[in-house]
Amino acid sequence: MTRFVLLLLALSAFAQTPVFVCPMDPEVRSPTPGKCPRCGMTLVETVPEPREYPMEFQAEPRRIPAGQDVTLSFRILDPATLHPVTRFTTVHEKLFHLFLVSYDLEYFSHEHPVLTPDGWFRLKTRLPKPGTYRLIADFDPEGGTPQLATRTFSTAGFTAPLENSIAHPMPDLSTKAGANLVAELRVDPEQPIAGKKTMLVLHLSPADGMEKYIGAWAHLLAVSSDLIDTIHSHPFLAGGGADIQFNLFFPRGGAYRIWIQVQRKGVVNTLSFTVPVRDL
Repeated sequence: MTRFVLLLLALSAFAQTPVFVCPMDPEVRSPTPGKCPRCGMTLVETVPEPREYPMEFQAEPRRIPAGQDVTLSFRILDPATLHPVTRFTTVHEKLFHLFLVSYDLEYFSHEHPVLTPDGWFRLKTRLPKPGTYRLIADFDPEGGTPQLATRTFSTAGFTAPLENSIAHPMPDLSTKAGANLVAELRVDPEQPIAGKKTMLVLHLSPADGMEKYIGAWAHLLAVSSDLIDTIHSHPFLAGGGADIQFNLFFPRGGAYRIWIQVQRKGVVNTLSFTVPVRDL
């Protein structure tokens, strides 16, 4: 058998070898089944074509109050049939991740609405002050692809124009004190460029007693100052030590507020920074 034929046989065998891919982080691939080391999702042989799943949103009371209890409800619809979706993939120990951010970027909350028998995810919460808020819903319907859906709403009686609510934060990479640790953020390159890889390295002190929080060593949410662009990410490199690395691609120039959540000795620390990004 000639060397050329042997090469063809080898290439044919390689082509038929299944490749398992993470639905959330498609760059994570493996020749064998398993879990994604970054987000913990089950690797699949074929990632479905991305389809947007409509999300219905309701609030009770309908005129959302500030400083009072309100129940937020979410229902996901199949894009082909518009029937409610009832089966979801667990991502980081939860079926539904919800982020609430105020337009002045002063309020951030990471919540987990509960799926009820009637097919609605529900969360009882309280918004701290009058204003405009952005909610960012992260979920993964079975048989679909991970989704990131957003809504904007204002509390009852708040009538300021939206453009007046948008924050214009100054860069802030200063050392941050959390609940039971101190964090420094190093950005590489020092001047991030939209569309190119930016490495964020979070250095924690003390680093003893670090624990996974909802299935990951850290959770990151980055939003543009106008809250149009959002990134929900998890560490590219982490192992329970002092340093945690994220790799991000900012979609456009501007200021981005970044919240990072880590857990140490049972206490969740929420740390915020503001990273300036320039256009190419």
